[in-house]
Amino acid sequence: MLSASSATITTAATAPATGIAATAFHRRIPHLHIFRTRTNSGFGPQQCSTTSSYSLIVHPVKAMAETVATPQSAHKLSTPGRKQALISLSDKTDLAKLGNGLQELGYTIVSTGGTASALEGAGVSVTKVEELTRFPEMLDGRVKTLHPGIHGGILARRDQEHHMEALEKHEIGTFDVVVVNLYPFYAKASSSSGISFEDGIENIDIGGPAMIRAAAKNHRDVLVVVDSEDYSNLLEFLRGDNDDQQFRRKLAWKAFQHVASYDSAVSEWLWKQTVGDKFPPSLTVPLSLKDPLRYGENPHQKAAVYVDKSLSEVNAGGIATVTQHHGKEMSYNNYLDADAAWNCVCDFNKPTCVVVKHTNPCGVASRNDIIEAYRLAVKADPVSAFGGIVAFNVEVDEALARDIREFRSPTDGETRMFYEIVVAPKYTEKGLEVLRGKSKTLRILEASKNNKGKLSLRQIGGGWLAQDSDDLTPEDIQFNVMSDKTPQENELTDAQFAWLCVKHVKSNAIVIAKDNCMLGMGSGQPNRRESLRIALRKAGDEVKGAALASDAFFPFAWNDAVEEACQSGVSVIAEPGGSIRDKDAVECCNKYGVSLVFTNVRHFRH
Repeated sequence: MLSASSATITTAATAPATGIAATAFHRRIPHLHIFRTRTNSGFGPQQCSTTSSYSLIVHPVKAMAETVATPQSAHKLSTPGRKQALISLSDKTDLAKLGNGLQELGYTIVSTGGTASALEGAGVSVTKVEELTRFPEMLDGRVKTLHPGIHGGILARRDQEHHMEALEKHEIGTFDVVVVNLYPFYAKASSSSGISFEDGIENIDIGGPAMIRAAAKNHRDVLVVVDSEDYSNLLEFLRGDNDDQQFRRKLAWKAFQHVASYDSAVSEWLWKQTVGDKFPPSLTVPLSLKDPLRYGENPHQKAAVYVDKSLSEVNAGGIATVTQHHGKEMSYNNYLDADAAWNCVCDFNKPTCVVVKHTNPCGVASRNDIIEAYRLAVKADPVSAFGGIVAFNVEVDEALARDIREFRSPTDGETRMFYEIVVAPKYTEKGLEVLRGKSKTLRILEASKNNKGKLSLRQIGGGWLAQDSDDLTPEDIQFNVMSDKTPQENELTDAQFAWLCVKHVKSNAIVIAKDNCMLGMGSGQPNRRESLRIALRKAGDEVKGAALASDAFFPFAWNDAVEEACQSGVSVIAEPGGSIRDKDAVECCNKYGVSLVFTNVRHFRH
């Protein structure tokens, strides 16, 4: 070992021991930090000849001299027949159970930092990583396990003789089990308090993903675990005699998926720190299985529901993250319908009830008295409402729950209304109790309101479409009067309500409304005139003095939809405008004394 003082030595320029030394000799560097210890592992520099014309000033490296084991005390990396498990965890859930279980099975536990301390605190014997690598943790913990003494033991194939010979030559032991989870980047980046750029960078794990990927790649020989839920299965597997490759492959898949999801969060976060464009050139959406479903849209289709684990979706609300308090398990179509109902009802500021059937709102009403709103929403189309989804944007209390349970169909006054789902932001304890008594199958969902500004994704063959969510409400736009007649305040309010409803109806869409209540709607027709006629038929005599909203402009006016609407008795029509025949629509409304307002906003929904 070198002394604490500087020393001048003469060495051979023609045979330097290390790459650093060789560079020094080549460049004639006068000062070189060199650590001259010889170990049996071959990691130290080789001794040099003493026939050189160059002088090197050697300074001691204190941290290395103080922490690296001497040849006499160095921990031998490889012991024949020894089973080793490497454990490095940020989330230490059930760590003691894992450590003790592995130790009982005869495994030597190798660990790092806080994990090692926690294991020792649980009475588990631990070999620290630096004892194997003969190299200290450095760079504030950035470099701990990135070392051949670790990765060689993970990646070596046991069936390749030259791999095992290389390990033996360098005295590196194999690892049979690798248990690693990562720095809590996702939790910190998605926290309500946010995360600074510097803190975000420091929470990007490097060594952890490297070990996980290495072990997963070599899963034929190394069991890799990234989830504490798998500890029991791991220990059970190790106690058995059957080396099930499918078990190993499943753990390897889970490991790669774990790292992929982690990297997607880092990528999403870092993209927002740089450009911030909503549509990056490459996009990864991490999905986590919530539930397998009985079947898809039809019984012959298999299905499942996933939760979007993107950072932008954390605490952002939506039907995928609902709490189900009661009822039959959700189906594929239940999710679609509940999503449509919830998105619609959350757009309204006043206490509102929305009834949905096949993703279309067939009844919508807003009232200060939510029970009145519920009854009016059902009355709009009681036939469609039967077997539908009922959504509220206010708490369901005992009184409302009793009305939902007992309300009779307006068609005959006798048939008790049946629903698939009730969804609301919250329930009183008594309200839940009453609703549970309506039906064993009634699904009672508690949901959080969707955040605005989300990215909307939709699959097409071979790809995906991405767009901003349609978040506009009447408060965000102008209703520009185009006709001679200016709508009265209550008529304009009706037009705004109808416009907000039609936003959630499948195109071509027409909604007729009055007094904050939908009277009729027409949806999904290939031509707008047919949608109009359906809406008029449902509204019946109540159309007189009502407001009509269209999701898109009317391509024709005379002897077409606009004129039919005017002749029906509506008082105001709201549409986006933008047709080359807008002038015809204006003149038609003027002829019949109907107010016409343009929103300049289209609401197509396909």
